[in-house]
Amino acid sequence: MKLAVVMDPIWSIKTHKDSTLAMLIAAQARNWKVFYFEPGDLWCRDGRAYGAARLLTVRDDPQNWYSFSNATIIPLDELDIILMRKDPPFDMEYLYATYLLELAEARGALVVNRPAAIRDANEKLFSAWFPQCCPPTLVTNNIARTRDFLIEQGEIVVKPLDAMGGISVFRIRNDDPNCSVILETLSAHGRRFFMAQRYLPEIAEGDKRILLIDGTPFPYALARIPAPGETRANLAVGGRGIGVELTERDLWISAEIGPELRRRGLLFVGLDVIGAWCTEINVTSPTGIRELDRIYQCDIAGQFLDCLEPRITHKHN
Repeated sequence: MKLAVVMDPIWSIKTHKDSTLAMLIAAQARNWKVFYFEPGDLWCRDGRAYGAARLLTVRDDPQNWYSFSNATIIPLDELDIILMRKDPPFDMEYLYATYLLELAEARGALVVNRPAAIRDANEKLFSAWFPQCCPPTLVTNNIARTRDFLIEQGEIVVKPLDAMGGISVFRIRNDDPNCSVILETLSAHGRRFFMAQRYLPEIAEGDKRILLIDGTPFPYALARIPAPGETRANLAVGGRGIGVELTERDLWISAEIGPELRRRGLLFVGLDVIGAWCTEINVTSPTGIRELDRIYQCDIAGQFLDCLEPRITHKHN
């Protein structure tokens, strides 16, 4: 079995919380060959996608977690599985990489998550397909419309559509003296779309990350608790994570969204749930594996590969 990953530079990751590393360790434990790409290693010629592949060895060692060979050129369709794990921002370079991976998919490689589905399911805006699961939400580039929404809701959170890790997420109250400059900056003076959602005070109890494998939720979530004085719960900005069992509401939200994820080929997804509401559907490079594995002594990456392996066995037969 030949598995490849497209990711940000592996030397820059935080090993204790990197879900991609967990996936690669699990693949290596199965004696699969593991190849490494950064997006700039990909290209196409005459309709066929290629990459400068480095054979990768990974270790669960925070001081020495990887080594790889010199690069060799391979057609991407000769790989069995390609994990697209590049972090946002979801810019044009990211988009072009998905087109190259789609060429490999068309020739038989299993690309996870599916390139067309990643393009279609913006991590913020995709929640609009499931309004029954979400808090009051507005996507617009119009400042006046956002002000009306703020008056209606009393307090809102605004954020860009293409970022991650809590970048440029603002909490605004009705009387906030910085409201105008926040909305002008976020919208580029009305030229850029962004999202506004009702502020959920339940954030104090945690922003839960629910991991779905082929539409089925892992039974426990990572509840990320904001640091004191902070609205954002992201671990990247100082939040701390605790394990919690999924509630009936969490399971209902997963059941509402999971079948559509499965239909689109979104095989590894992270839902963000605050209180009773889903706020984001993370499809690019969702995290949470390492933390949940430590808390519950489980192997989520192994479960994920268990989901992929039959698809490749079928291909080989």
